[in-house]
Amino acid sequence: MIYFDTDRSNIDDVDAAALRAQAEWLTQYPNKRATVEGHADERGTREYNLALGERRANAAKNYLSSLGIDASRLNVVSYGEERPAAVSSDETAWAQNRRAVTITID
Repeated sequence: MIYFDTDRSNIDDVDAAALRAQAEWLTQYPNKRATVEGHADERGTREYNLALGERRANAAKNYLSSLGIDASRLNVVSYGEERPAAVSSDETAWAQNRRAVTITID
């Protein structure tokens, strides 16, 4: 799982370290596939948050691909604000909800 700043989808140094660890694991298990889920906090319209979640998921997928993971092994889905990790309307909850999550699917 990686986290993003408000209205951002860029990969920072902390995110890059987490994604490198994911890439190492995926390299060890070449038959595994994964879905990268993009999420947003509750602020903004549903459409905006779905698009932002997609940008975040694609940023993570593209970074994993840049580390040698075949893009065909990675699916992307955006849930926008629909699946919050924290249910509250404050900065602490919003920070937990601005994320991309990599889930293995087989």
